[in-house]
Amino acid sequence: MEIRIREETIDVLQQYGEVPMTFTVKTQYRADLIDHGLGGWSLVEETVELPYEKDYDEAGPPTRWLKHGDVSNWVVFAAYDGPARVGGAVVAWNTPSIHMLEARTGLAVLWDIRVRQEFRRSGIGTQLFDTSLEWAKRRGCSRIKIETQNINVPACHFYASMGCELRGIHHGAYPEYPEEVQFLWYLNI
Repeated sequence: MEIRIREETIDVLQQYGEVPMTFTVKTQYRADLIDHGLGGWSLVEETVELPYEKDYDEAGPPTRWLKHGDVSNWVVFAAYDGPARVGGAVVAWNTPSIHMLEARTGLAVLWDIRVRQEFRRSGIGTQLFDTSLEWAKRRGCSRIKIETQNINVPACHFYASMGCELRGIHHGAYPEYPEEVQFLWYLNI
């Protein structure tokens, strides 16, 4: 397997979405306040009663991101094994309409990262992550932000292994998924 990472424009979101963004939820983090939040949080990884499949594209294909308006400052990175697209990452930057960017040009958001199931745990995610960081650095960013949920334990382990810090925990961030808790990760670059 010889993986190549290629920078592409946001115009390829339809092809980008051909790599599924699904995983099996077997465990999740329970986030409990300590001393009403004054003592921080306690994270406990617990087994879910009935494992289930989570599909992040359930809300629609990645082309739905175009509704955010001008995404000309976004980039797509695609991972290829020969001619086959096996993964990708999308980075958002300098887009005033995106609340996640906190109205800061020195912040980039790793909007999405995905790898085909059969290629996971082979280093492709790390290559995509590192490429995204380098792209953000070249644009003068000093920090990258990533959103995931308490049910995506593998992603949490991945971001922690990449040096990211969990800086935000938000219950109730997803009215359509009230059992999910938003986790916000940051990395100074």
